[in-house]
Amino acid sequence: MDLSIIIVNYKTHDLTKNTVNSVLKTVKSSYEIFIVDNDSQDGSYQKLESTFQNEISSGKIKLIANDSNQGFAAANNIAIRKSKGNFILLLNSDTIVKKGSIDIPLEYIKHNNDIGAIGPKILLPNGDLDKAAKRSFPNPKNSFYRLFGLSKISKNSNSDNYNLDNLDPDEVYEVDSLVGAFMLVRNETIIEIGLLDEDYFMYGEDIDWCYRIKKAGWKVIYYGKVDIIHYKGSSSKKQKSKLIYEFHRAMYLFYKKHYTDKYSLFTKIIVYIGITLLLIIKLFLNIFKK
Repeated sequence: MDLSIIIVNYKTHDLTKNTVNSVLKTVKSSYEIFIVDNDSQDGSYQKLESTFQNEISSGKIKLIANDSNQGFAAANNIAIRKSKGNFILLLNSDTIVKKGSIDIPLEYIKHNNDIGAIGPKILLPNGDLDKAAKRSFPNPKNSFYRLFGLSKISKNSNSDNYNLDNLDPDEVYEVDSLVGAFMLVRNETIIEIGLLDEDYFMYGEDIDWCYRIKKAGWKVIYYGKVDIIHYKGSSSKKQKSKLIYEFHRAMYLFYKKHYTDKYSLFTKIIVYIGITLLLIIKLFLNIFKK
């Protein structure tokens, strides 16, 4: 089988249904779909089971119910262990794929044996680029530039420019990191580097995976010639405190895991203090956000 597509559902029945339908309508390669419900407790599992009963009966869709919300990485890993595809696609439940969005990057990675992971251009509903689709690895320097809005003055330096604004979003090139909303990974690569790190609850696992993929000598490719739509949460909406906490905890985990021996003690202390201060500020501002 060419491809195993994994979609994690958590209280997003309608979005998940639309994502799965977009896959069923557009993908021509041989594939299976795993829908992992992370203990939604809102009837999502039962609704999905009813909506896709024919595909479940035929084996095209495998529906998995977790008895607790174990996080995004853990839920994906459950399906990866059961998958049969030569390639694994992590696909968010709030995305819509188009004709060629999956098949074309799949053919590209098939014919380039040095590629470990590939992802397309990702558009927000208003047509803007989701900048997380192509990124440098976070480091103290580009984090400082990003925090103070200085990345625009360093567009010629990928080491300073976290979102790689200097690169054409419609082209194909190697990057450091993709986003977990759409990450197509070679199964051979997963066997070599391991599954997603379950210490990350719902942020950071994609950057961590890409870091390990590149460290093992594989390429990570941004493929800007096809696109998908990502209905990610609007920044104007009030976030749950847990999500804000998990986002900043992921920053801490990544730095601690990969940069402990790379930077001086002073730099690490500054980074950890910065992460903590940002967390406090974001939590405080979120209280007053409508």
